[in-house]
Amino acid sequence: MTRTVGVEEELLLVSERTGEPLALSTAVLAAAAADGDDGRDDAALEKELHQEMVEFATRPRRTMDGVRAEVVRRRADVARHARGAGALVAALATSPVPVQPSLNLGRRYRWMAEQFALTTQEQLTCGCHVHVAVSSDEEGVGVLDRIRGWLAPLNAISANSPFWQGRDSGYGSYRSRVWNRWPSAGPYDPFGGADGYHARVREMIATGVLRDPGMVYFDARLSHSNPTVEIRVADVCLAADTTVVVAALVRGLVETAARDWRDGAPVPDLPCAVLRLASWRAARSGLAGPLLDPRTLRAAPAEVVLGALVEHTEAALRDAGDLGLVRRGLTRLLAEGGGAERQRALYEERRDLGAVVRACARITAGAG
Repeated sequence: MTRTVGVEEELLLVSERTGEPLALSTAVLAAAAADGDDGRDDAALEKELHQEMVEFATRPRRTMDGVRAEVVRRRADVARHARGAGALVAALATSPVPVQPSLNLGRRYRWMAEQFALTTQEQLTCGCHVHVAVSSDEEGVGVLDRIRGWLAPLNAISANSPFWQGRDSGYGSYRSRVWNRWPSAGPYDPFGGADGYHARVREMIATGVLRDPGMVYFDARLSHSNPTVEIRVADVCLAADTTVVVAALVRGLVETAARDWRDGAPVPDLPCAVLRLASWRAARSGLAGPLLDPRTLRAAPAEVVLGALVEHTEAALRDAGDLGLVRRGLTRLLAEGGGAERQRALYEERRDLGAVVRACARITAGAG
């Protein structure tokens, strides 16, 4: 049976006048709760670390049409609630406009602010997390050990954070560079099995650096609340269609790795130090420049590496009915660019970062 997929998207709340992020998550969540009797399951809307952002989660879906429909609907719902609170909502992985974020209240967030200091303050970043069902922790860790080399290209596909504090960062995904300031974030070594994974997490928490398993920010991990693997490398995508391409590829990677695990295929020998370089390369280049090819660990054009990703997952994509969708989506992205290229083009056209934010908010709400 085809594995279910769920998507979590973090979104910025921004001013229609200036594009500056607004600390209105409490008001937006209250509006969503008040509207919760409409049968739309708005309880899936949640606060995040900073008051300038909110997060929604889709329900588990078996088809990419279902994923896309729910992402589009939930974005429109959040936009409606945000407008009622005096804001727009934008699927931007970082704020183009300078901002001093405001932490949400709560014991856990206070602990993070005290423990991680400026790193916590800087984390106004919006990601896209994709959950794919697994049958057991053992299968899940078999997957985690085998997908490591293909995670950086997913970040390149999703790259949607070229601006940081009012400046062009030079990166396609500067969010990932900010996110990797957390001490537990980024690539990981193979675990060897479920026991090894859980022992690693316990050891990390026992250091006192982390408070709980939710602060283990590996690029991919076992969900601590769902029977899924959670792939966490992607920027929130500007276009919902890009989110769907990422979700389809993630499911294809999980299914391919699970088949290899069942067949006893060895874990690829990819040093974590090199995976960190691949992660940096993908963040810097996005879709515009070279990526590191997991097969050779050498630089190659983005279209070559993404072609290899499709080839690697082809059987799983075909079995799920996603192969055509992924091929069309990647062809379009390579030709037209993704979120980072769209943001830069908007800035070249308007020379106003606030106007870039407003245009992206219209895209997010389905009106752009």
